[in-house]
Amino acid sequence: MSDPLIRIEGIAKRFAGRDGAVSTVFEDVHLSVEQGEFVCLIGHSGCGKTTILNILAGLEPASGGYVFAGGREIRGPSLDRAVIFQSHALMPWLTVAGNIAFAVTSRWPEWDRSRVREHCQQYIDLVNLTGAEKKRPAELSGGMKQRVGIARALAIQPRMLLMDEPFSALDALTRGMLQEEALRICAETRQTVFMITHDVDEAILLADKIVLMTNGPGARIAEIVVNTLPRDRSRHSVHKEPHYYPIRNHLVDFLVTRSRQFNEARPASYDPKHPPVVTPGLSETLPAPAAAASIPARPAEKAVVVSLRH
Repeated sequence: MSDPLIRIEGIAKRFAGRDGAVSTVFEDVHLSVEQGEFVCLIGHSGCGKTTILNILAGLEPASGGYVFAGGREIRGPSLDRAVIFQSHALMPWLTVAGNIAFAVTSRWPEWDRSRVREHCQQYIDLVNLTGAEKKRPAELSGGMKQRVGIARALAIQPRMLLMDEPFSALDALTRGMLQEEALRICAETRQTVFMITHDVDEAILLADKIVLMTNGPGARIAEIVVNTLPRDRSRHSVHKEPHYYPIRNHLVDFLVTRSRQFNEARPASYDPKHPPVVTPGLSETLPAPAAAASIPARPAEKAVVVSLRH
């Protein structure tokens, strides 16, 4: 089996307060992300989700541990890892094409204008913004701005896309449309994605595996949930899949109850280097993340519908 694209080994983040006391946001975090995998990270506010993403992006250092991308330790930002933030972060004086071209020329400074324009157009078309090339951000809707951000990130052809709740500021209809776009784009490009979300249904729709963080301070990865739904799913039909409610109920139960209790009553068998890999809806729990690569089809458990929505 090939080495994972991203390998996190025991990272921690600590801050010193004004009184000199040290606060540990998270510690002993271990995780691997395979090439072409879509991974979602879920946890309550304060557990360090965005900090982990920033460490992966090379925007801030970890207080301990190591992170490797493609076998090399991450020591700073790289064009091999593109970030899409909660806000679109577009330059207001540039057009749609200009914002994307700025990133492209940073990646390939030797390209001439015609090649840059042709390359940018490919990704403008990919996110369905054809015809909006000359518009500035002030002329775009929130969803269109975020599409520009996605196109700009993909246009530099990163090995990994890092997304920090990219759809959270959008209305429900626009968010749903962009989730469908993200599914389509990832299917077409086989892009590796690490995404932070608070939305259980979004994670079930998009992710191949869902990483659950315990509450901070001292947060850790409690378990990794393998998404056993067919990969060609859509938001209109995903709830009809037999494993949908077992997965959703498991995630909601963790966020409502088990995330608070984990640090107080940690299982004796828990090993942070090998968080348990669970498959809600199937009859067995896998022993290690590497075992989640191939999940055989099993009869579904009976679904229990919950009314709580996170």
